[in-house]
Amino acid sequence: MAGVHEIFIIETLLGGLDLDVLRHACENLTRESIHVGQLERLNQLLKTIGDRPFYRNWFGEKIPSLSHLDELHSLPLLTKSDLIADGEITAGLLFDLSRENYTRFHQTSGTKGFPMVVLDTTEDWQWWLLCWQFVLDAAEVTRKDVAMMAFSFGPFIGFWTAHDALAQRGALVVPGGGLSSENRLRMIRDQRCTLLCCTPTYALHLLSVADSLGMKMRDSSINRVIVAGEPGGSIESVREKIESGWGATVIDHCGASEVGAWGFGELDGGGIHVIETEFIAEVLRVDEANPRGVPVKDGERGELVLTNLGRLGGPVVRYRTGDIVEAYRQHSRRCPFLWLKGGVLGRCDDMLVIRGVNVFPSSIESIIRETFAYTEFRMTASRSEEMDQLQIEVEVDEFQAELLARTFRDRLSLRVDVKSVEVGSLPRFEAKAKRLVDSR
Repeated sequence: MAGVHEIFIIETLLGGLDLDVLRHACENLTRESIHVGQLERLNQLLKTIGDRPFYRNWFGEKIPSLSHLDELHSLPLLTKSDLIADGEITAGLLFDLSRENYTRFHQTSGTKGFPMVVLDTTEDWQWWLLCWQFVLDAAEVTRKDVAMMAFSFGPFIGFWTAHDALAQRGALVVPGGGLSSENRLRMIRDQRCTLLCCTPTYALHLLSVADSLGMKMRDSSINRVIVAGEPGGSIESVREKIESGWGATVIDHCGASEVGAWGFGELDGGGIHVIETEFIAEVLRVDEANPRGVPVKDGERGELVLTNLGRLGGPVVRYRTGDIVEAYRQHSRRCPFLWLKGGVLGRCDDMLVIRGVNVFPSSIESIIRETFAYTEFRMTASRSEEMDQLQIEVEVDEFQAELLARTFRDRLSLRVDVKSVEVGSLPRFEAKAKRLVDSR
Protein backbone atom coordinates (compact mmCIF):
# COMPACT_ATOMS: atom_id res chain seq x y z
CA MET A 1 0.00 0.00 0.00
CA ALA A 2 1.20 3.52 -0.72
CA GLY A 3 2.21 5.64 2.26
CA VAL A 4 0.01 8.43 3.62
CA HIS A 5 2.26 11.08 2.08
CA GLU A 6 2.10 9.50 -1.39
CA ILE A 7 -1.68 9.05 -1.17
CA PHE A 8 -2.20 12.66 -0.32
CA ILE A 9 0.17 13.95 -3.01
CA ILE A 10 -1.87 12.01 -5.58
CA GLU A 11 -5.20 13.15 -4.16
CA THR A 12 -4.05 16.77 -4.01
CA LEU A 13 -2.91 16.74 -7.61
CA LEU A 14 -6.20 15.22 -8.70
CA GLY A 15 -8.11 17.81 -6.68
CA GLY A 16 -10.45 15.19 -5.23
CA LEU A 17 -9.92 14.55 -1.53
CA ASP A 18 -11.75 11.50 -0.19
CA LEU A 19 -12.72 11.95 3.46
CA ASP A 20 -11.92 8.31 4.27
CA VAL A 21 -8.56 8.06 2.46
CA LEU A 22 -6.45 9.68 5.13
CA ARG A 23 -8.23 8.12 8.11
CA HIS A 24 -7.93 4.58 6.81
CA ALA A 25 -4.33 5.05 5.69
CA CYS A 26 -3.37 6.37 9.14
CA GLU A 27 -5.08 3.52 10.96
CA ASN A 28 -3.13 0.94 8.92
CA LEU A 29 0.27 2.44 9.71
CA THR A 30 2.61 0.82 12.23
CA ARG A 31 5.42 2.42 14.20
CA GLU A 32 7.88 0.49 12.03
CA SER A 33 6.38 1.77 8.77
CA ILE A 34 6.28 5.33 10.16
CA HIS A 35 9.99 5.16 11.08
CA VAL A 36 10.98 3.68 7.71
CA GLY A 37 9.23 6.50 5.89
CA GLN A 38 10.70 9.14 8.21
CA LEU A 39 14.26 7.91 7.75
CA GLU A 40 13.94 7.84 3.95
CA ARG A 41 12.56 11.39 3.79
CA LEU A 42 15.02 12.65 6.40
CA ASN A 43 17.97 11.48 4.32
CA GLN A 44 16.45 13.11 1.24
CA LEU A 45 16.10 16.33 3.23
CA LEU A 46 19.68 16.25 4.57
CA LYS A 47 20.99 15.67 1.05
CA THR A 48 18.96 18.65 -0.20
CA ILE A 49 20.13 21.10 2.47
CA GLY A 50 23.76 19.97 2.65
CA ASP A 51 25.02 22.78 0.40
CA ARG A 52 22.55 25.47 1.51
CA PRO A 53 24.18 28.53 3.13
CA PHE A 54 22.43 28.34 6.52
CA TYR A 55 22.98 24.64 7.16
CA ARG A 56 26.49 24.60 5.67
CA ASN A 57 27.37 27.21 8.29
CA TRP A 58 25.31 25.57 11.03
CA PHE A 59 26.71 22.06 10.75
CA GLY A 60 30.20 23.08 9.68
CA GLU A 61 30.70 19.92 7.63
CA LYS A 62 28.89 17.75 5.13
CA ILE A 63 26.01 15.85 6.70
CA PRO A 64 26.30 12.08 6.23
CA SER A 65 23.39 9.83 5.34
CA LEU A 66 21.84 8.39 8.51
CA SER A 67 21.29 4.65 8.92
CA HIS A 68 18.89 4.96 11.89
CA LEU A 69 16.64 7.68 13.32
CA ASP A 70 18.58 7.56 16.61
CA GLU A 71 21.53 9.11 14.75
CA LEU A 72 19.53 12.33 14.41
CA HIS A 73 20.58 12.98 18.01
CA SER A 74 24.14 13.63 16.78
CA LEU A 75 22.98 16.89 15.16
CA PRO A 76 22.70 20.11 17.20
CA LEU A 77 19.38 21.57 18.31
CA LEU A 78 17.98 24.71 16.69
CA THR A 79 16.20 27.54 18.51
CA LYS A 80 14.30 30.52 17.17
CA SER A 81 17.12 32.84 18.22
CA ASP A 82 19.44 30.88 15.89
CA LEU A 83 17.21 31.84 12.97
CA ILE A 84 16.94 35.60 13.62
CA ALA A 85 19.41 38.26 12.54
CA ASP A 86 20.02 40.57 15.52
CA GLY A 87 18.05 43.79 15.56
CA GLU A 88 16.36 43.31 12.21
CA ILE A 89 12.92 42.47 10.87
CA THR A 90 14.08 40.17 8.11
CA ALA A 91 13.57 36.68 6.75
CA GLY A 92 14.70 33.87 9.04
CA LEU A 93 18.25 32.86 8.16
CA LEU A 94 17.17 29.41 6.98
CA PHE A 95 15.04 30.92 4.17
CA ASP A 96 18.21 31.27 2.14
CA LEU A 97 17.11 30.53 -1.43
CA SER A 98 17.06 33.50 -3.80
CA ARG A 99 13.96 35.64 -3.23
CA GLU A 100 12.29 34.76 -6.57
CA ASN A 101 11.85 31.18 -5.33
CA TYR A 102 9.33 32.29 -2.70
CA THR A 103 5.69 33.17 -3.28
CA ARG A 104 4.27 33.51 0.26
CA PHE A 105 5.23 36.06 2.94
CA HIS A 106 4.30 35.95 6.62
CA GLN A 107 5.73 37.10 9.95
CA THR A 108 5.90 35.45 13.33
CA SER A 109 3.85 37.10 16.06
CA GLY A 110 6.91 38.81 17.49
CA THR A 111 6.21 37.82 21.08
CA LYS A 112 9.95 37.99 21.81
CA GLY A 113 12.38 40.37 20.17
CA PHE A 114 11.84 41.32 16.54
CA PRO A 115 9.27 39.60 14.29
CA MET A 116 10.80 37.06 11.92
CA VAL A 117 9.77 37.00 8.28
CA VAL A 118 8.71 33.54 7.09
CA LEU A 119 8.77 32.66 3.38
CA ASP A 120 7.32 29.71 1.47
CA THR A 121 7.77 28.42 -2.03
CA THR A 122 4.76 27.28 -4.06
CA GLU A 123 5.68 23.67 -3.24
CA ASP A 124 6.06 24.47 0.47
CA TRP A 125 2.63 26.05 0.50
CA GLN A 126 1.09 22.88 -0.97
CA TRP A 127 2.84 20.94 1.79
CA TRP A 128 1.24 23.22 4.41
CA LEU A 129 -2.17 22.49 2.86
CA LEU A 130 -1.44 18.76 2.89
CA CYS A 131 -0.72 18.96 6.64
CA TRP A 132 -3.95 20.88 7.22
CA GLN A 133 -5.93 18.12 5.53
CA PHE A 134 -5.15 15.94 8.58
CA VAL A 135 -6.87 18.56 10.75
CA LEU A 136 -9.86 18.83 8.43
CA ASP A 137 -10.16 15.07 8.21
CA ALA A 138 -10.19 14.83 12.02
CA ALA A 139 -12.98 17.47 12.01
CA GLU A 140 -14.86 15.48 9.33
CA VAL A 141 -15.05 18.48 7.02
CA THR A 142 -16.80 17.87 3.68
CA ARG A 143 -17.96 19.88 0.67
CA LYS A 144 -21.24 20.50 2.50
CA ASP A 145 -19.54 22.64 5.16
CA VAL A 146 -19.54 26.44 5.34
CA ALA A 147 -16.56 27.74 7.30
CA MET A 148 -16.32 31.10 9.07
CA MET A 149 -12.69 32.22 9.27
CA ALA A 150 -12.77 34.57 12.29
CA PHE A 151 -9.27 35.82 11.63
CA SER A 152 -7.77 39.19 10.65
CA PHE A 153 -5.78 37.87 7.64
CA GLY A 154 -2.75 40.02 8.41
CA PRO A 155 0.91 38.95 8.06
CA PHE A 156 0.63 36.40 10.92
CA ILE A 157 0.24 33.00 9.23
CA GLY A 158 -2.65 31.97 11.50
CA PHE A 159 -5.50 30.56 9.42
CA TRP A 160 -4.20 31.50 5.96
CA THR A 161 -3.33 27.86 5.30
CA ALA A 162 -6.63 26.67 6.78
CA HIS A 163 -8.47 28.97 4.36
CA ASP A 164 -6.74 27.47 1.33
CA ALA A 165 -6.98 23.89 2.63
CA LEU A 166 -10.72 24.26 3.18
CA ALA A 167 -11.17 25.60 -0.35
CA GLN A 168 -9.04 22.73 -1.66
CA ARG A 169 -11.32 20.27 0.13
CA GLY A 170 -14.35 21.89 -1.47
CA ALA A 171 -15.93 23.61 1.54
CA LEU A 172 -17.42 27.11 1.18
CA VAL A 173 -15.09 29.55 2.97
CA VAL A 174 -16.37 32.80 4.51
CA PRO A 175 -13.44 35.18 5.26
CA GLY A 176 -14.03 37.28 8.37
CA GLY A 177 -11.07 39.64 8.05
CA GLY A 178 -11.86 43.30 8.66
CA LEU A 179 -15.22 42.61 10.30
CA SER A 180 -16.30 43.45 13.82
CA SER A 181 -17.20 40.61 16.17
CA GLU A 182 -20.87 41.57 15.88
CA ASN A 183 -20.76 41.41 12.09
CA ARG A 184 -18.98 38.07 12.18
CA LEU A 185 -21.72 36.67 14.39
CA ARG A 186 -24.39 37.96 12.03
CA MET A 187 -22.55 36.47 9.05
CA ILE A 188 -22.38 33.11 10.84
CA ARG A 189 -26.15 33.30 11.24
CA ASP A 190 -26.93 34.60 7.76
CA GLN A 191 -24.62 32.21 5.89
CA ARG A 192 -25.56 29.24 8.09
CA CYS A 193 -21.92 28.46 8.84
CA THR A 194 -21.28 24.97 10.17
CA LEU A 195 -17.59 25.39 11.06
CA LEU A 196 -15.79 28.15 13.00
CA CYS A 197 -12.01 28.62 12.82
CA CYS A 198 -10.39 30.92 15.39
CA THR A 199 -8.28 31.02 18.55
CA PRO A 200 -9.77 29.61 21.78
CA THR A 201 -9.73 33.12 23.26
CA TYR A 202 -11.71 34.54 20.36
CA ALA A 203 -14.24 31.70 20.42
CA LEU A 204 -14.99 32.67 24.03
CA HIS A 205 -15.00 36.39 23.19
CA LEU A 206 -17.55 35.85 20.41
CA LEU A 207 -19.79 34.10 22.93
CA SER A 208 -19.50 37.09 25.25
CA VAL A 209 -20.43 39.48 22.43
CA ALA A 210 -23.31 37.23 21.36
CA ASP A 211 -24.62 37.19 24.91
CA SER A 212 -24.62 41.01 25.00
CA LEU A 213 -26.62 41.01 21.75
CA GLY A 214 -29.11 38.44 22.98
CA MET A 215 -27.86 35.87 20.44
CA LYS A 216 -27.80 32.22 21.54
CA MET A 217 -24.96 30.57 19.62
CA ARG A 218 -25.97 27.13 20.92
CA ASP A 219 -28.89 27.50 18.53
CA SER A 220 -26.71 28.48 15.56
CA SER A 221 -25.68 26.17 12.70
CA ILE A 222 -22.09 25.90 14.02
CA ASN A 223 -21.40 22.31 15.05
CA ARG A 224 -17.58 22.20 15.06
CA VAL A 225 -14.94 24.72 16.15
CA ILE A 226 -11.33 24.33 15.01
CA VAL A 227 -9.05 26.26 17.37
CA ALA A 228 -5.36 27.07 17.04
CA GLY A 229 -2.74 29.59 18.16
CA GLU A 230 -3.12 28.88 21.89
CA PRO A 231 -3.22 25.73 24.07
CA GLY A 232 -6.86 26.23 25.17
CA GLY A 233 -8.35 23.65 22.79
CA SER A 234 -6.91 20.83 24.91
CA ILE A 235 -7.41 22.48 28.30
CA GLU A 236 -10.49 20.68 29.57
CA SER A 237 -12.12 23.67 31.25
CA VAL A 238 -11.59 25.96 28.24
CA ARG A 239 -12.71 23.27 25.82
CA GLU A 240 -15.90 22.63 27.81
CA LYS A 241 -16.78 26.34 27.90
CA ILE A 242 -16.41 26.62 24.12
CA GLU A 243 -18.36 23.44 23.42
CA SER A 244 -21.13 24.35 25.85
CA GLY A 245 -21.46 27.93 24.56
CA TRP A 246 -21.47 27.00 20.88
CA GLY A 247 -23.24 23.65 21.16
CA ALA A 248 -20.36 22.34 19.05
CA THR A 249 -17.35 20.02 19.19
CA VAL A 250 -13.86 21.50 19.54
CA ILE A 251 -11.00 20.16 17.39
CA ASP A 252 -7.58 21.36 18.51
CA HIS A 253 -4.72 22.16 16.13
CA CYS A 254 -1.07 23.07 16.70
CA GLY A 255 1.42 24.67 14.35
CA ALA A 256 4.13 27.29 14.17
CA SER A 257 5.14 29.71 11.42
CA GLU A 258 8.73 28.49 11.38
CA VAL A 259 7.82 24.77 11.54
CA GLY A 260 4.48 24.09 9.84
CA ALA A 261 1.05 22.71 10.74
CA TRP A 262 2.30 19.83 12.86
CA GLY A 263 -0.60 18.57 14.98
CA PHE A 264 -4.30 17.76 15.02
CA GLY A 265 -6.81 16.79 17.69
CA GLU A 266 -9.80 14.50 17.57
CA LEU A 267 -13.56 14.91 17.93
CA ASP A 268 -13.72 12.79 21.08
CA GLY A 269 -11.43 14.65 23.46
CA GLY A 270 -8.56 17.01 24.14
CA GLY A 271 -5.08 16.09 22.97
CA ILE A 272 -2.92 16.32 19.86
CA HIS A 273 -1.45 13.88 17.36
CA VAL A 274 1.86 14.85 15.75
CA ILE A 275 1.66 14.28 11.98
CA GLU A 276 4.54 11.81 11.90
CA THR A 277 4.46 11.29 8.14
CA GLU A 278 5.49 14.95 7.79
CA PHE A 279 7.41 15.60 11.02
CA ILE A 280 9.91 13.73 13.17
CA ALA A 281 9.07 14.38 16.81
CA GLU A 282 11.45 14.07 19.73
CA VAL A 283 10.45 14.67 23.34
CA LEU A 284 13.56 15.64 25.26
CA ARG A 285 14.98 16.89 28.52
CA VAL A 286 17.38 19.67 27.54
CA ASP A 287 19.77 21.25 30.04
CA GLU A 288 23.34 22.50 30.32
CA ALA A 289 24.65 18.97 30.81
CA ASN A 290 22.68 17.70 27.79
CA PRO A 291 22.66 20.48 25.16
CA ARG A 292 21.47 18.03 22.48
CA GLY A 293 18.77 16.62 24.71
CA VAL A 294 17.97 13.29 26.35
CA PRO A 295 14.78 11.42 25.33
CA VAL A 296 12.17 11.04 28.05
CA LYS A 297 10.00 7.97 28.56
CA ASP A 298 6.37 7.69 27.48
CA GLY A 299 4.25 9.73 29.86
CA GLU A 300 7.12 11.89 31.15
CA ARG A 301 7.04 15.58 30.44
CA GLY A 302 9.62 17.00 28.09
CA GLU A 303 10.18 19.61 25.38
CA LEU A 304 8.85 18.89 21.91
CA VAL A 305 11.56 19.03 19.22
CA LEU A 306 10.48 18.81 15.58
CA THR A 307 12.09 18.21 12.19
CA ASN A 308 9.81 19.03 9.24
CA LEU A 309 10.17 16.83 6.17
CA GLY A 310 8.34 18.67 3.41
CA ARG A 311 9.23 22.37 3.62
CA LEU A 312 12.35 22.52 1.49
CA GLY A 313 12.40 26.32 1.10
CA GLY A 314 13.16 26.70 4.80
CA PRO A 315 13.39 23.37 6.62
CA VAL A 316 14.06 23.09 10.34
CA VAL A 317 16.13 20.19 11.66
CA ARG A 318 15.79 19.40 15.38
CA TYR A 319 13.92 22.62 16.19
CA ARG A 320 13.16 23.33 19.84
CA THR A 321 9.52 24.38 19.84
CA GLY A 322 9.61 25.40 23.52
CA ASP A 323 6.38 23.41 24.04
CA ILE A 324 6.12 21.20 27.13
CA VAL A 325 4.23 17.98 26.35
CA GLU A 326 3.39 14.59 27.82
CA ALA A 327 3.81 12.19 24.92
CA TYR A 328 2.81 8.58 24.26
CA ARG A 329 4.04 6.43 21.37
CA GLN A 330 2.13 3.45 22.77
CA HIS A 331 -1.56 4.32 23.17
CA SER A 332 -5.04 3.11 22.26
CA ARG A 333 -6.06 5.93 19.88
CA ARG A 334 -7.16 4.88 16.38
CA CYS A 335 -4.42 6.90 14.70
CA PRO A 336 -0.97 5.51 15.64
CA PHE A 337 0.79 8.89 15.45
CA LEU A 338 2.49 10.18 18.61
CA TRP A 339 -0.22 11.30 21.06
CA LEU A 340 0.27 14.37 23.25
CA LYS A 341 -2.08 13.97 26.18
CA GLY A 342 -3.59 17.36 27.00
CA GLY A 343 -1.95 18.93 23.93
CA VAL A 344 0.65 21.58 24.72
CA LEU A 345 0.80 21.78 28.52
CA GLY A 346 2.96 24.89 28.77
CA ARG A 347 6.00 26.70 27.50
CA CYS A 348 9.62 26.35 28.59
CA ASP A 349 10.10 30.10 28.33
CA ASP A 350 6.77 30.99 29.98
CA MET A 351 7.18 28.79 33.02
CA LEU A 352 7.37 30.78 36.22
CA VAL A 353 8.94 29.64 39.48
CA ILE A 354 6.96 31.39 42.18
CA ARG A 355 8.40 30.73 45.64
CA GLY A 356 9.57 27.30 44.50
CA VAL A 357 6.37 26.35 42.66
CA ASN A 358 6.47 25.80 38.88
CA VAL A 359 3.52 27.64 37.32
CA PHE A 360 2.44 27.60 33.67
CA PRO A 361 0.13 30.33 32.33
CA SER A 362 -2.07 27.58 30.88
CA SER A 363 -2.71 26.29 34.42
CA ILE A 364 -3.80 29.77 35.51
CA GLU A 365 -6.17 30.05 32.53
CA SER A 366 -7.64 26.61 33.19
CA ILE A 367 -8.60 27.58 36.75
CA ILE A 368 -10.07 30.93 35.72
CA ARG A 369 -12.12 29.41 32.88
CA GLU A 370 -13.73 26.86 35.17
CA THR A 371 -15.75 29.69 36.75
CA PHE A 372 -15.45 32.66 34.39
CA ALA A 373 -15.89 31.46 30.82
CA TYR A 374 -15.50 34.77 29.00
CA THR A 375 -13.72 36.97 31.55
CA GLU A 376 -10.55 38.73 30.43
CA PHE A 377 -7.43 38.59 32.60
CA ARG A 378 -3.73 39.51 32.58
CA MET A 379 -0.76 37.98 34.38
CA THR A 380 2.25 40.09 35.33
CA ALA A 381 5.48 38.43 36.43
CA SER A 382 7.92 40.58 38.39
CA ARG A 383 10.94 40.07 40.60
CA SER A 384 11.50 41.29 44.15
CA GLU A 385 14.68 40.52 46.07
CA GLU A 386 15.68 37.83 43.54
CA MET A 387 12.30 36.08 43.82
CA ASP A 388 9.63 35.81 41.12
CA GLN A 389 6.24 37.32 41.96
CA LEU A 390 2.94 36.93 40.12
CA GLN A 391 -0.05 39.26 39.99
CA ILE A 392 -3.25 38.42 38.14
CA GLU A 393 -5.66 41.15 37.08
CA VAL A 394 -9.17 39.86 36.39
CA GLU A 395 -12.30 41.70 35.24
CA VAL A 396 -14.38 40.54 38.20
CA ASP A 397 -15.55 42.16 41.42
CA GLU A 398 -13.49 42.09 44.61
CA PHE A 399 -15.44 39.21 46.14
CA GLN A 400 -14.89 37.06 43.03
CA ALA A 401 -11.20 38.01 42.96
CA GLU A 402 -10.85 36.81 46.55
CA LEU A 403 -12.51 33.50 45.66
CA LEU A 404 -10.07 33.07 42.77
CA ALA A 405 -7.12 33.74 45.06
CA ARG A 406 -8.36 31.02 47.41
CA THR A 407 -8.74 28.61 44.49
CA PHE A 408 -5.15 29.27 43.32
CA ARG A 409 -3.92 28.70 46.87
CA ASP A 410 -5.82 25.40 47.15
CA ARG A 411 -5.03 24.07 43.67
CA LEU A 412 -1.49 25.35 43.11
CA SER A 413 -0.35 25.50 46.75
CA LEU A 414 0.57 29.09 46.03
CA ARG A 415 -0.55 32.49 47.26
CA VAL A 416 -1.29 34.63 44.20
CA ASP A 417 -2.10 38.34 44.23
CA VAL A 418 -5.45 38.53 42.40
CA LYS A 419 -6.59 42.07 41.62
CA SER A 420 -10.11 43.10 40.62
CA VAL A 421 -10.15 45.48 37.63
CA GLU A 422 -12.94 47.22 35.74
CA VAL A 423 -14.73 45.30 32.98
CA GLY A 424 -13.35 46.36 29.57
CA SER A 425 -10.08 47.71 30.98
CA LEU A 426 -7.86 44.86 29.75
CA PRO A 427 -6.82 44.26 26.11
CA ARG A 428 -8.91 42.01 23.83
CA PHE A 429 -7.31 39.58 21.40
CA GLU A 430 -8.49 38.33 18.02
CA ALA A 431 -5.32 36.45 17.17
CA LYS A 432 -2.89 34.82 19.59
CA ALA A 433 -3.57 36.19 23.08
CA LYS A 434 -0.68 37.78 24.99
CA ARG A 435 -1.82 37.63 28.57
CA LEU A 436 1.57 37.26 30.27
CA VAL A 437 3.56 40.45 30.88
CA ASP A 438 7.06 39.54 32.02
CA SER A 439 8.70 42.52 33.73
CA ARG A 440 11.42 40.53 35.52
